[in-house]
Amino acid sequence: MRRCIELGKKALGSAAPNPMVGSVITHQDKIIGEGFTSRYGGPHAEVNAINSVADKSLLNEATLYVTLEPCSHYGKTPPCAELIIKTNLRKVIIGIQDPNKKVSGGGIKKLKEAGIEVLTGVLEDECRKHHKRFLTYQEKHRPYILLKWAETKDGFIAPNKDIRQTKPEPYWISNSYARQRVHQWRSEEQAILVGTNTVLADNPRLDVRFWEGTSPIRIIIDRTLKLPADLNIYDKSTRTIILTELEDKTRFQDGPEYGIIDFKKNMAEEICRILLEKNITSVLVEGGAETLSTFVNSGLWDEARIIIGDAAFGSGTKAPYIDGKMMATEIIGNNTIKRLLND
Repeated sequence: MRRCIELGKKALGSAAPNPMVGSVITHQDKIIGEGFTSRYGGPHAEVNAINSVADKSLLNEATLYVTLEPCSHYGKTPPCAELIIKTNLRKVIIGIQDPNKKVSGGGIKKLKEAGIEVLTGVLEDECRKHHKRFLTYQEKHRPYILLKWAETKDGFIAPNKDIRQTKPEPYWISNSYARQRVHQWRSEEQAILVGTNTVLADNPRLDVRFWEGTSPIRIIIDRTLKLPADLNIYDKSTRTIILTELEDKTRFQDGPEYGIIDFKKNMAEEICRILLEKNITSVLVEGGAETLSTFVNSGLWDEARIIIGDAAFGSGTKAPYIDGKMMATEIIGNNTIKRLLND
């Protein structure tokens, strides 16, 4: 099962909104097949594992291990449970049951009815941790939320506005290696979210140009649709969703999708509502201070990744105050990365 989890990690950043499942097939305690979830729309882990077995005659005496209950419904692909039954596997060992109401025990039931021995709850805690994005989406009905920001050693995330007006170039807090790490994080999540002021100040591309992988879906908060059309977010290089309060479609630009939210309500909850509707299972919130604070103050976050540089601004925009369980600390050159868990 630990090997299944290891394999499942290979689907990080590509399988979403499907879960990143890993699967292993053994015969007489030797691994004869392995697989993980393909890019969304492609075969699931169990299918890839079965297809990888060189000698298919061994399958009727083999055991299939999988991190998540095999699906029992038709989606982009046929049900994995049916393929397992047709393949005549004798035993299936499952990490956790799928909370998706379309499955939720249905796959296990099908396998047992077909006479296959089924064992569940193997390395359950480790599998739940591995499937944290999918489980948050299914159980809490919102995406898994990661907050990210860089702050100076004296606790600021941006200098005073008057300084930026006289010197408009970027004021980097993180070093080039830490920025590359951020692009790695972007490649691992389904979406990235920033507010209006961040887009106006930095004109970001929000892509993964310093890393391999797929750029995340861009989620932009623009309450009154004041962002000009020549900004990088409108370059049509990747899917972009604009969150606004305006319903006048004549104000919408060609290219992005639009989501209407009520800015008078809890903003974090409103954003999560739209992301749930858009089938987005994880989002990296990169700023700015107001947007980050919205999630912090609402308690709607799962992880925070804070890059601390060795520069000092003396004054400016204060970094959000956040309280969480320290998961890890990493040193990258003259930067420190702290990872917090909201428990």
